[in-house]
Amino acid sequence: MRYHRILGIIGLSICLMLTGCGQKETIPDTVYPLQERLDDLSFLIPLDDRRAELFASDLCVISSEVPGQDSNIKAESAAVFSLDDPSTLFAKNAFKRLYPASITKVMTALVAIRHGHLSEEQNLQEKVTVGQEAIITESGATLCHISPGDTLTMEQLLYGLMLPSGNDAGATIAVHISGSIQDFAELMNQEAKAIGATDTHFVNPHGLHDEQHYTTAYDLYLIFQEAMKEPIFRKVVGTSAYTADFLDAQGNAKSQTWKNSNQYLTGQQPMPSGLSVLGGKTGTTRAAGSCLIMESKDEQGREYVSVVMKSENRQTLYQDMTNIIQKIVN
Repeated sequence: MRYHRILGIIGLSICLMLTGCGQKETIPDTVYPLQERLDDLSFLIPLDDRRAELFASDLCVISSEVPGQDSNIKAESAAVFSLDDPSTLFAKNAFKRLYPASITKVMTALVAIRHGHLSEEQNLQEKVTVGQEAIITESGATLCHISPGDTLTMEQLLYGLMLPSGNDAGATIAVHISGSIQDFAELMNQEAKAIGATDTHFVNPHGLHDEQHYTTAYDLYLIFQEAMKEPIFRKVVGTSAYTADFLDAQGNAKSQTWKNSNQYLTGQQPMPSGLSVLGGKTGTTRAAGSCLIMESKDEQGREYVSVVMKSENRQTLYQDMTNIIQKIVN
């Protein structure tokens, strides 16, 4: 049975390559050849049956029969994936390499939860002192406004990371978990590869622009659906607002209230009738455009991951997302 699963992994990988290779943008110019992508998955064979089972079943596969043309979708890439069966409802350029901006923080949170063992309450309450890495001065960087010397819990840092999209929280988490930004990025890449996101490469925990920092809509689906398996992640991204009370470097009380940047969750954007939002993550840089990934549920309790990458602006981002998730109920 083990080798049947191995063949299933290889067959699925070949299918993914063939359906996506005609749409791929080279960011950077290097493109994974088929054999190299298969080599990237070779560590799954045959030592880890759990991951082999994951790869051999329950993942959406994009075929030529999946709708991919819709004049209403202006974004560079967009897709809708079912989590209840391996069906893809819509896919436009789902294998095209693009910059993820702050959607990167989904992987940052996933690595923090798994490598920090944050499924355990005592680890969620672990105290972390913010270091100099939290000083981020790049124009347009989103922050949760923590400062060197502040002391927060890991739980508070997760909320600061995901709700206001705090790059300072991302850097603090990275250094706490791995000792450096670079070492944490290596963990991110290892985790991406482990769940099959082999067209993804991270160089930082927050998504500020770097030409070597890229992914695809399909890989983001793999990453997000994996993160949503973690109860603390699901709780955080489904929260509309959160207040963190902590201490500054002098031991004085400090408080920050963070609001979720997902406008469906905050009620600023209406969901299509018959759907409710469970959580998600936005991202915006000049190079990435406006991006959003999220999970929705229909009235029968079926769940879906939808992703939009490189919309022109926030207005068209939500128009595109509404148009693609409307396909769930139509």
